[in-house]
Amino acid sequence: MNIKKVLASISIIALSYSSVGLTAVSARSADDPDSGSNRKIVVFKDGVTDEIRDNVLGARFASRKIKRLEVSGADVLENVSDSETAGLKANPNVLRVETDAIATIQVRDVRDAAKGNGNATIQAQTLPWGIDKIDAEQVWLTGNTAEPIKVGIIDTGISLKHPDLANNIKGGYNAITNRKGANDDNGHGSHVAGIIAALNNSSGVVGVAPKADLYAIKALNAAGSGYISDIVEGIDWAISRNIKVINMSFGCACDVQFMHDAVIRAKNAGIVIVAAAGNSATDPVIYPAAYPEVIAVSATDSSDALASWSARGPEVDLSAPGVGVYSTYKGKGYATLSGTSMASPHVAGAAALVLNTPVGNYDENNNSKWDPPELTAKLKGSVTDLGTFGFDNLFGFGLVNAFLASQ
Repeated sequence: MNIKKVLASISIIALSYSSVGLTAVSARSADDPDSGSNRKIVVFKDGVTDEIRDNVLGARFASRKIKRLEVSGADVLENVSDSETAGLKANPNVLRVETDAIATIQVRDVRDAAKGNGNATIQAQTLPWGIDKIDAEQVWLTGNTAEPIKVGIIDTGISLKHPDLANNIKGGYNAITNRKGANDDNGHGSHVAGIIAALNNSSGVVGVAPKADLYAIKALNAAGSGYISDIVEGIDWAISRNIKVINMSFGCACDVQFMHDAVIRAKNAGIVIVAAAGNSATDPVIYPAAYPEVIAVSATDSSDALASWSARGPEVDLSAPGVGVYSTYKGKGYATLSGTSMASPHVAGAAALVLNTPVGNYDENNNSKWDPPELTAKLKGSVTDLGTFGFDNLFGFGLVNAFLASQ
């Protein structure tokens, strides 16, 4: 492909460190009953011991405790009444009590993702249009295939025996069951995984970063939805495993401080976090994409137009292919899906490629390695500019370009 128009300026680095000076979106409170959850997250203050936590909860909540999250100092309870919530909030050992809101995958038609369009027929390898559009194949010619960058995919799992994925899967965790197994029972997570790192072999498809190490972090169920508490546990698992990039192709309208705190922990641990901006053009960018520490991605089609349904707003950082994207799927299949769910992993894969390059002039911290704000600045400064020149609410800084960002 031809080298495209580049948007780059010295100011982008400074903008990235100040989260582009953007304001927060307006969204429902996590305590809104419309969030669809009857579970509560009880976050205890720093230094509160397990014994004190047990005393606070007591026998009253013993049968209603779903899990204890040690890293974040929280307990998850179900069927908590309003009066019980008020009592917990008033306890001097409790920092806050929030609804354990539900996040969902960001495909245009969730039913298509759930029932699947998987095709198990082995076919000659094709280069998906999105991979070509962002010039990923030009990066491979330089010898950079993102080996051995660790990419965590918090999602419905990954099809662990898929021939186009298996050799790149290096580990995983099921935050729902608190076990190691993270096989995909939906198909969405496998589709995302293929966009990031399907193998460059003779069959199927190939991903943006075909030799990246994939880690399947299952926090969403077979229906494509999951509790914030499980997502947070997945983020903390990724931190503990020294993951370098996290993709989150899901979200909700609920701003949950418990999730934001986990995102901040990940960013402070040096993890680049990428998320889907959302699939409603009339609603604000969803969380976690709306958090300033996260790279929010809108969706474009093969003609570089913004998808009519893609979320837009000042929180959008980058755009990427998200319409009619062909990738790996549940079992050994392949499927074509659309959504900002598909756009986000194009950027996550590009981030993995950039992490395999010298930080050079972007090394603001003078530590000779990529820190999340520096890498974000490089991605923003190496785009194909779309829409209004410079930043706009539709495409952010522009369409991600893996090749230019890797130079």
